[in-house]
Amino acid sequence: MTLDAPDLLQTRLFIDGAWRDARAGKRFRVDDPASGDTVAEVADAGAADAADAIAAAEHALPGWRALSATERGTLLLRWWRLIDEHAEDLARLMTREQGKPLAEARAEVSYGNGFVRWFAEEARRVYGDIIPAPAGDRRVLALKQPVGVVAAITPWNFPVAMITRKIAPALAAGCTVVVKPPELTPLCALALAELARRAGFPAGVLNMVTTSDAPAIGEVFTTDPRVRKLSFTGSTAVGKRLMAACAGTVKKVSLELGGNAPFIVFDDADLDAAVRGLIACKFRNAGQTCISANRVLVQDGIYDRFVALLCDQVAALTVGNGFDEGVRIGPLITERAREKVERLVADAVAKGARIRLGGRALPELGTRFYAPTVLENVDPAMALSCEEIFGPVIPLQRFASEDEAIARANATPYGLAAYFYAQGQARTWRVAEALDYGLVGANEAVISNEMAPFGGMKESGIGREGSKYGIAEFLEIKYVCLGGLG
Repeated sequence: MTLDAPDLLQTRLFIDGAWRDARAGKRFRVDDPASGDTVAEVADAGAADAADAIAAAEHALPGWRALSATERGTLLLRWWRLIDEHAEDLARLMTREQGKPLAEARAEVSYGNGFVRWFAEEARRVYGDIIPAPAGDRRVLALKQPVGVVAAITPWNFPVAMITRKIAPALAAGCTVVVKPPELTPLCALALAELARRAGFPAGVLNMVTTSDAPAIGEVFTTDPRVRKLSFTGSTAVGKRLMAACAGTVKKVSLELGGNAPFIVFDDADLDAAVRGLIACKFRNAGQTCISANRVLVQDGIYDRFVALLCDQVAALTVGNGFDEGVRIGPLITERAREKVERLVADAVAKGARIRLGGRALPELGTRFYAPTVLENVDPAMALSCEEIFGPVIPLQRFASEDEAIARANATPYGLAAYFYAQGQARTWRVAEALDYGLVGANEAVISNEMAPFGGMKESGIGREGSKYGIAEFLEIKYVCLGGLG
């Protein structure tokens, strides 16, 4: 892999403003999911390294917190400019370690960097309040102050955006941060740390610990009393365990967890727009996103026309190495991920589903590729209707009425994202308000941006990322009563 700035390929821990090896001297391999080749060997942190990073963050906190919001925002803007200057190298790193097509990787770098600029500007808009006092000799103030040291655990499917979406608001609020990037995709995270170092972030403000032993680092993050906030993106099962572990020190938590997104197409929908939206939503990152359409509900009256249009476009999608021209779908992240998709499709077929397109692995391309797939006759009891597929599979269900569609869409413990296509204004309002989801796309399937609050309801999480609400997750509200003023 050729980078314009080769020193962005960092492989050590970033603690207290310096690159260093893990205390135990161990390393782990990062591979290319398209070829299986080794990309790099990265420092393998243990519990002691995580504790060092927390100590560095705690030591840096008073100085960082004392800077003005404008000073913190200025440093974040320097970071934003450096990320922008090195966007192509970051995209190449991402495609190599994560597998998504290069065009998608470029788009993610731009999207992720949007959070840095947004929160650099939001730093100056953390407002408190003066509250009418109960007596004339006192004043009542509500101050907003940084929560303290933040620990962040990020996922492999968006190696840049999931990090900037957490780091940028935390730093803007005046917190210091320790990040555990994913074992599968640590290289983009380390490159971001190098750019933060070049931007002039004070030592200890941002720390990165890479590891192959996530439970050991997670235990330190959740039990160390110096950490006052945990931000996690990942599975609901792991999120529940982390939340329980944080209870011992009563940490604040933000959890962006799993989803089971419905995608509803009503009989008055613009079918061409709905098909385009579904393909964009489902096949981005080979279906490996928490807001991918997981259950596609199509009304009886337009079902056959919709499926015909859909299959024509899915059949034209190209699968391959993300660096190859024209590729729309890259590999799944691991062989285990491919095996999960195979299991879910086999379970559905055994229970009566019919493969309309695809439905097989693509060993001629490599061990982690799976064909874009369309399944018909899917019912809500099948495993792929209950679990996140995390692969390029569209499972189709029919429905008769609006009430039925809403009831089936909401019949899940998850509540992250939902989508629907319909033309009537009254229906659009009814359905948008009736869906029990934190994110709803009405006639739009690409809905994430830095200005909007991202987060789930029910078992899909706690808190919001992005928007003015995102920075609030890293602030405490302090009440001050000024007396003796009469």
